[in-house]
Amino acid sequence: MESLKNILNQNIDLSPELILKLISFIDLTSLNHTDSQENISILVKKANKGFKSTFPAAVCVFSNFGAYAKSNIRTSIKVAVVSTCFPSSQTIQKVKFFEIECLNETRVDEVDIVINRGDFISGNYDYISNEIIEIKKRIPHKHLKVILETGELKTEHNIRLASQLAIKSGADFIKTSTGKIPTGTTPEAIYYMCSEILKHYKSTGQKVGIKPAGGIKTLEDVIDIYKIVNSVLGQGWLNSNLLRIGASSLYDNLITEYNNRF
Repeated sequence: MESLKNILNQNIDLSPELILKLISFIDLTSLNHTDSQENISILVKKANKGFKSTFPAAVCVFSNFGAYAKSNIRTSIKVAVVSTCFPSSQTIQKVKFFEIECLNETRVDEVDIVINRGDFISGNYDYISNEIIEIKKRIPHKHLKVILETGELKTEHNIRLASQLAIKSGADFIKTSTGKIPTGTTPEAIYYMCSEILKHYKSTGQKVGIKPAGGIKTLEDVIDIYKIVNSVLGQGWLNSNLLRIGASSLYDNLITEYNNRF
């Protein structure tokens, strides 16, 4: 496999089409403690407006805004919600399962959960795996994204192991970060996670998606993600079914870049 350094040193031909493609990968996100229906309405209107007939893949909001977002979003845009005591995952497991069961009764398309890093660091791997399995059982027709919070896992070994646990337990996507800690997405974390996705694909034929999130703001940030995913996983992952980018300001910044360059 090509080294990360070589991947990041690749030259990419920047075109209008590429920027629009990058926009189409975005989960346009609002996860602020002060969120209200008013500002979620602004988020939904921005997504519905799109840019040059290109739209974000999804909007991502707290679970209490999921129904509102789904009722007002255009049909081509999915609604993702965060769940299970996001961003800490520190609560009673029965409470997590109950919330997931409630979400299964809604029309939201995707659910983003986060692993309990305390359990992971303590080596409670079976507990984490079983929790993901039970959550996936409760939302069989919705996509499940499992957030690893790689900035708290820190090491390559931990990131790879957490990726393996999530993938084998039924994650449809693995996601880098909640965006709520200082270290969000890094090229290294994406590289390790893509490598584990590739191993799983080679052994099972099953494609699992990846969602970098946390601190992704600039065109340069997202170009690095594009390079890594393309080099490690290939063109087959360069679509919104398998690549998402969780961001808030990135969407507007890419539009600005497009207008300034073309």
